Amino acid sequence: MMFEPLQARRYVKISDRRTRLDFAECIRELVDVHYPTAEKIVLVMDNLNTHTTGSLYEAFDPCEARRLSEKLEIHYTPKHGSWLNMAEIEIGILSRQCLSKFIATKQEMVVEVAAWQQRRNQANATVDWQFTTADARTKLRKLYPVF
Repeated sequence: MMFEPLQARRYVKISDRRTRLDFAECIRELVDVHYPTAEKIVLVMDNLNTHTTGSLYEAFDPCEARRLSEKLEIHYTPKHGSWLNMAEIEIGILSRQCLSKFIATKQEMVVEVAAWQQRRNQANATVDWQFTTADARTKLRKLYPVF
């Protein structure tokens, strides 16, 4: 799930697994297909072990990996705070609206998810983010310094 909340755009990529190579391909698609003219792409990601720039170096030659990684500004959610990630919220919506029924094949899933993605993008649907700095200071107090 790649989600740009300010533009209400999401791009979903279906793969058989969630390997480093799958992640690297997602990043290349994000950089080269969806945002080819962007100077910097800000990513907020959970701490899944595949979500690192090292995955790019595992998947591509060093020049390509460097080119891709230089386009990225990565921010990780706290270890037990992936619920803070709007893409995770969007995955929950996808699960409820699209994936809650039986889907027999990967191809059917690709078609269903593409249709869902198109509907959400055309509707300019976004996440109603209501988590404030005050909420963060309360819920994540161990991460904030005390003065």
